[in-house]
Amino acid sequence: MNWDDVRIFLAIARSGQILGAARALRLNHATVARRLTALEEALGSKLFVRKTNGSDLSGAGERFLIHAEAMESAMLAAREAAGANAAVDGTVRVGAPDGFGVAFLAPRLGELAERHPGLRLELVPVPRAFSLSRREADIAVTLERPREGRLVARKLTDYSLGLYASRGYLDRHGTPKSLDDLRDHRLVGYVQDLLYTASLDYTGEFLDGWRSGIAVSSAMGQTEAVRSGAGIGILHAFMARTDSDLVSVLPEQQLVRSYWTVLHEDLRNIRRVTLVSEFLTEIVTRDRAIFG
Repeated sequence: MNWDDVRIFLAIARSGQILGAARALRLNHATVARRLTALEEALGSKLFVRKTNGSDLSGAGERFLIHAEAMESAMLAAREAAGANAAVDGTVRVGAPDGFGVAFLAPRLGELAERHPGLRLELVPVPRAFSLSRREADIAVTLERPREGRLVARKLTDYSLGLYASRGYLDRHGTPKSLDDLRDHRLVGYVQDLLYTASLDYTGEFLDGWRSGIAVSSAMGQTEAVRSGAGIGILHAFMARTDSDLVSVLPEQQLVRSYWTVLHEDLRNIRRVTLVSEFLTEIVTRDRAIFG
C-alpha cells in the first residue's frame, strides 16, 4: 500500500470532495481521482460514495479511516523522532469558542511564538464544534467533555457567567431588583437554533421563559451588543468585569461552566501538538483567577 495514496484518501475524507483535496494537496484533480481509484483497487473496496456535490465515506471507508489516521500519526511521530533534538516546527491549529479564543488566548499566543519561532499557530475562534477526526483542528477547546470517540480530554478551568448591562442602559431603564424583573427588560442572548452545544442553553437557568429581544450567535457579539446599551445579557465574567462600561446586574446570580482541551488520540505523541496543549494548561493555570 502506497502511503501517498493513503494521504490522498485522508485529504478527501476531510474535505468531503476530490476537488477540495486536490486544492489542499496542490495536486491535479485527475491525479487525486486516479490515486484514489488505485487505493480502492488495492484494498478491494469502494472507500467513497461519489456524488455530484462531493464524496461521502462508505462503510468500508469509515473503517479504513481509523487505520489511515493511525498510519498518519505514526508517520508524524517517526519524523519527529528523527529530529528529536531539532527545534519545534510545523503547524498546530487550535479551535476554540470565540470568547476564550479572542479575549483570552489570542493575546497570549505571542508568548508561545517567542519560545518556538519555527512553530506556526492557527487559531480558529468561532462558535462551533470542531471535528478532530477530520483534522478541522489539532486541538479543540470545548465547553463539554467528549463522551465518545478516540479523544484525549483535559479540564482547563471552570469559568463563571453572570448578568450584565451597560451603565447607559441601566440609567435609561432602571436596575432589576430580582430575576423576575428581567421580564420588563430587553434581553440579549444566543440564536437558539444555532446553539452548537447544550452547555450554551443556559438562559432558562436565570429566567424561566427567557426571551431574547436581540439574539447574537457569538459570545463576543453579545458582549458588544450589551456594551452598546442593547439590553441585559449573560456574559462571561472574565470578559465583562474588566470593562468599565459594563455593570454586573444581580451579581449574586452566577452560573459556572468549564473549558476542556481535547485532541485526537493519534496526536497525543506529536511533539508540537502536546507542546501547544501544555501551553494552554500553563497560561490558564497562571491566570486562573480571572475566570472565577
